[in-house]
Amino acid sequence: MLSLTQEKLIKSLQTNKGRQKAGLWLVEGKKFIELAGNSVKTIFTPADTVNYRALTTTDTPPTIAATATIPSFSLEEIKAQKTILILDNIQDPGNLGTIIRLAAAFQTGLLLYRCVDPGNPKVIRSSAGAIFQTPWQEIDLDNLNKFCSASGRPIYRLENNKQAQPLNSETINQLPQELIIIAGSEGQGITLPLGNQSLAINHNTAIESLNVATAVAITLFTCYQKA
Repeated sequence: MLSLTQEKLIKSLQTNKGRQKAGLWLVEGKKFIELAGNSVKTIFTPADTVNYRALTTTDTPPTIAATATIPSFSLEEIKAQKTILILDNIQDPGNLGTIIRLAAAFQTGLLLYRCVDPGNPKVIRSSAGAIFQTPWQEIDLDNLNKFCSASGRPIYRLENNKQAQPLNSETINQLPQELIIIAGSEGQGITLPLGNQSLAINHNTAIESLNVATAVAITLFTCYQKA
């Protein structure tokens, strides 16, 4: 059975402040717990507490949940990926989780600048557990500038403007083998003062813009095809 102290700790993991203080995340569901691997600390089920539903975050809770230490990846692990994606101020947890899953699928390292807390349970679920497997790191502007400068990779901004190079199967081979791509939120766009080259995804002009996760999916898929 869970103690009152354990229950209080688990309940606190439903907030950003609680997760940061404890250095733990709440992981719900057998598959996600398996993907968390050695990060898992305490596993619990409805048999361990009468407050199980209150300790989990979904309307229909899975039959097993756990606490897990926050995954940690090095910048070297991020640099080792074919593509590096910088996310600028992505605040929707569903979008962030989906992009993390896409990064895992297309060999992409992630740098998160002023994004929603990656330990948000919605992020973990939307990533399908990939947040424990693909390299990512939260980063501030000073360290981001240092990283980009040291990487030697060209930086492309995923945005539609008059100077943007269209991203498609014909133009992809004109891009370098290894590159950095910046994607911003739909509301604010890219706020980072980095990169002077832009990539655009042409689409029906009746639609003002693409969902950021959709745009990233097209971009990473296209880059992944480059030999």
